[in-house]
Amino acid sequence: MTTTTPSAAAGPTLEVRGVTKRYGARAAVDDLSFVCHPGTVTGFLGPNGAGKSTTLRILTGLATADEGEALVGGAPYRSLAHPARTIGVMLDARALHGGRTGLETLRLTAATVGMPASRADEVLTMVGLADAGRKRVAGYSYGMRQRLGIGVALIGDPAVLVLDEPANGLDPEGIRWMRRLLRSFADAGGTVLLSSHQLREVEATVDRLVVISQGRLVREGTLEELTSESGTRVSALDPKALRAALDRHGIAYEQRSAAELEVSLAPEDMGRLALKEQLVLTSLGASDGSGLEEVFFALTGQLEQSPAGAAPDAQPVPAPIR
Repeated sequence: MTTTTPSAAAGPTLEVRGVTKRYGARAAVDDLSFVCHPGTVTGFLGPNGAGKSTTLRILTGLATADEGEALVGGAPYRSLAHPARTIGVMLDARALHGGRTGLETLRLTAATVGMPASRADEVLTMVGLADAGRKRVAGYSYGMRQRLGIGVALIGDPAVLVLDEPANGLDPEGIRWMRRLLRSFADAGGTVLLSSHQLREVEATVDRLVVISQGRLVREGTLEELTSESGTRVSALDPKALRAALDRHGIAYEQRSAAELEVSLAPEDMGRLALKEQLVLTSLGASDGSGLEEVFFALTGQLEQSPAGAAPDAQPVPAPIR
């Protein structure tokens, strides 16, 4: 092949089913479920420490779930006959061996996964590193390493891509290239799951969103569904009591003015909560649909504070490919 399109007519579905992963008493991932369909680019969003990296490690066989399962085309990653020919993975481009050239890295990967050496040259051109192929990776910029990491993910001609923060380090031209690559991959039937904290880039790239906080699913749906949803603007005679009630019920909110909050509830649900909590509301009404950044902070703003003593969602950097 000379394109970025997956070899299969339609890529496998990615499924996370009731996955829980604990580190001591803390649940890094808590009963999480979502699905990524062929032909779509799914954005995986959440604050730092939300459980994104842990979920991706479970999905790609680098960690095991305490409960639930993560499946690629109906099977766990570790049971795939040829994993790299099915799913291409980039979790940390910094783990690439600095002593090898870009071309050597791709040729070694090709040999490991049973692809011809010519595939390395093809992918090197595909990721825009043909002129830097004989340069050692230690001399690459962060953006060049990101491109090479994406190349490693593509080397097996997979039908699925799982990418952790692929836009990191890319300049504007590189980001445009990445968007085109992922779009053409999905349009050909491939399945793409990418995590990112760069909300504007996600908004310009993805079809669907999965938003998590504290290891739990907060919301999922198409980009249009999430950004067109209306929250509720509300104020109360006792603003402190209103905030306390929202905190008790785990309802995300954002301060819009000295007196007014925007909450992630429909107006009728906010009204019922006020009645239950015996709050006297002074205003209540639907707010307009927002952009992705506003939606993200409305969904996660009050949930991203980790419990006291909680460890961040940090994982060891993978060992370099040798």
